[in-house]
Amino acid sequence: MKKRELKDLLYEQVARIGKAVSSPKRLELLELLAQGEKTVEVLAAELSIDVKLASAHLKALKAARLVEHRREGKYMVYRLSGEDVAQLWVTLRLVAEEHLVELQLALQKMVAAPEQLTQASRKELLAQAKRGEVIVIDVRPEEEFEVAHLPYARSMPVAEIERRLAELPKGREIVAYCRGPFCLLSDEAQKLLSRKGYRVRKMLDGVAEWQAAGMPLERAPQA
Repeated sequence: MKKRELKDLLYEQVARIGKAVSSPKRLELLELLAQGEKTVEVLAAELSIDVKLASAHLKALKAARLVEHRREGKYMVYRLSGEDVAQLWVTLRLVAEEHLVELQLALQKMVAAPEQLTQASRKELLAQAKRGEVIVIDVRPEEEFEVAHLPYARSMPVAEIERRLAELPKGREIVAYCRGPFCLLSDEAQKLLSRKGYRVRKMLDGVAEWQAAGMPLERAPQA
């Protein structure tokens, strides 16, 4: 094989990844699967698309070896092919945030009140949670919490918060997180708890961002 042909082949293989993640829906699939494995039906519902289209997007990601699947009864269950795929999603998003003004403006609209964000660094927040000075709540679905979550965090899905208010003392600050900067679950939690008189802030990190920063996670035991 000639040198030019070899170089073309090398770049072509790397370009397979770029092609696979060139769809907004596929990027969202990677973010969702970074929370843990999910069926096609669950993924389709999260993306507000039909199962057939979700399957087509997953097929493209699988062709690039970014996801894997297994059959569980009549369901097809997908997962990321490695932790580095979650890191890829975080890296792509960070590069986009750095260089795309349009994305920066969109994020500013999501975070209209910066004072609602936790001001502590990741290490400071971890230390505060360990000492019990703040209560960190994970507002994602419980099954995602069970796969991996921030140390000292409590599972409190958004739909359960109102009936579990007694578990949250009003004398301490609450920090809510969900799937990352694009996730709106923590916004819902922040608004709900604020109306109830709690001191609550949100953090932009999800488990993928936390891990990408080299911070520890609590994980479910491997089968």
